[in-house]
Amino acid sequence: MKLHFIAAALANATCNSAIAQEMSYGQAEYLNSCAVCHGLEGKGDGPLADELLKRPADLTRLSKRNGGEFPYWLVFATIDGRSIVPEHGDREMPVWGRQFLPDDAKKYGPKAGESVTEERIHNLAGYVQTLQ
Repeated sequence: MKLHFIAAALANATCNSAIAQEMSYGQAEYLNSCAVCHGLEGKGDGPLADELLKRPADLTRLSKRNGGEFPYWLVFATIDGRSIVPEHGDREMPVWGRQFLPDDAKKYGPKAGESVTEERIHNLAGYVQTLQ
């Protein structure tokens, strides 16, 4: 019984550590790639926001605008941007999947590069979820 408790505690600590690490990668990616338009807190008020034709989205309201549920896969697809979703209209932001992939493929090879690019986008989408 004591062993099960210790194993559960270790698993929980590992999980929490992985989540914290993912969020720190996501936050770093956000600050590096998104904050200039969306702002530090994701409210669409970054330093370049007034220079754009269309104001950047307020990322803190995504769940609220989606009936209280964070639209994770929509956020992932929007960040990635490599597949066009006609219902979403014109694309106003960079296609980050295309931006990230060349460096990741150069560093890790084509197949691993794609995986790393997807992981970066997952980390970023996970961080945006924390802004809700």
